[in-house]
Amino acid sequence: MRTVLNISMPKSMAKKIEQETKRGSFASKSEFIRSVFRFWEEQLLLQELDKSQKEMEEGKGIILKSLKDLR
Repeated sequence: MRTVLNISMPKSMAKKIEQETKRGSFASKSEFIRSVFRFWEEQLLLQELDKSQKEMEEGKGIILKSLKDLR
């Protein structure tokens, strides 16, 4: 199921989205926005992974041998 969102942005941003769509980089303006959102989600995940890695390096992490160790 899809939801329609109306957004407001500066003309310069809208123009860049239009240019990328016309170049064929994206099938539609909506696909461009979805791509940006997916990139943002990936960056959040990478930040979490980086934080976890630093915790492990600092000896704050716990190595689980099985799912029972989660309890």
